[in-house]
Amino acid sequence: MTRIADNELDHVELVSLTQQLVRIPSPQTELMEAEPAVQQFIAVCAEILADRGLSGRRDRMGNLLIEIGPSSADQALIIMAYAMNHPPSAMADPFSGALVDRAGQPAIRGRGVAEQKGALAAAIIAVEQAHRKGELAGRLVFALSSAGETGRHDAAASILDTLGYTPTLGIVALGTDNRVTLGNKGRLDIEIAVYGQAAHSSTPWAGINAIDGARKVLDRLEALPLGGEDHPALGKATLTCTRIESFPAATHTIQNEARLIFDRRLLPRQDPQHVFDEITAALDEIDGTWRIEARRGPFMYPCEISGEGKLFRAVRSARAAMGLPPPEPLYSHGALDAGFLVARGCEAAMWGPGRMELFHSDEEYLLVEELSLGAEDYFALIQSYLGR
Repeated sequence: MTRIADNELDHVELVSLTQQLVRIPSPQTELMEAEPAVQQFIAVCAEILADRGLSGRRDRMGNLLIEIGPSSADQALIIMAYAMNHPPSAMADPFSGALVDRAGQPAIRGRGVAEQKGALAAAIIAVEQAHRKGELAGRLVFALSSAGETGRHDAAASILDTLGYTPTLGIVALGTDNRVTLGNKGRLDIEIAVYGQAAHSSTPWAGINAIDGARKVLDRLEALPLGGEDHPALGKATLTCTRIESFPAATHTIQNEARLIFDRRLLPRQDPQHVFDEITAALDEIDGTWRIEARRGPFMYPCEISGEGKLFRAVRSARAAMGLPPPEPLYSHGALDAGFLVARGCEAAMWGPGRMELFHSDEEYLLVEELSLGAEDYFALIQSYLGR
């Protein structure tokens, strides 16, 4: 097999579909997966796929699942794409989906195109073509998740629970500059509340300032060893305070409550409960002037697979059949659902068109050439791993 012929992969349709998806807002809001715009985006995608002969079902969280090929197959591949993307923020014309010139190359501009929506369009076109060929010996699952920016595995868990089985291999369709992510850090959010006693700020000695307690928390956790050896590709684990609030929201008042959120990045094989226990033990060392409570927040698994494992060998074989070298491996400090899939027994990796440095930027774009290669990669993997 050589590079996919033009009559097999319609590049014009691929660009048009990507523009269509970018033009439908599906931003992260406080409602997370239940955000109506995200659910409506999935409904539109379901119609797009149905028009291509690919009908599916929606699960309890609104995720879309489409299954193709024999149900009794020992081999199954899931391609999981995302509906939700980062809010527009300061990006001008975030939903235009305009074709622009970037260093002499055509590109599509818009919110989410480099992160989720370019990879989604590539997956739709690849799955559609595989369905048209109709020669699958294994099971192909396309899943459109209602997540994408939530920082938790709830939607992915719902997808696998609805399927009732775990596919053998998985692709998390996300912009990775078309590199296969062999490893990524996990993440645990820790929410810490510090309680003091309110008083008028003219008599601070009459109260217990929760802000002073928050400073003690920051100092103690900054000094906390994060344990374990550095990872050769991912480096150190990290612990970062990402938010601080205090109450009551009133003038001239010693604060009786402060809330902090910490982002603890996990290296492969680090246990989140052990990490949380280390943090609570450190907080217990702070003097009893303040009452301090910690709670586990959203969590995502770290992930690491082998370059000699089943997935990367399948990708390498598919690339070789197109006359291309193996994709470059990538190690990411970000976390998505690959770690969850691996924990459930599916060898999985993030992989797709789109440059990670453009995520959430005010000039997010995706080169058409990168988009096309992503669709070719997905289709070639399907044919190589599941084809007769």
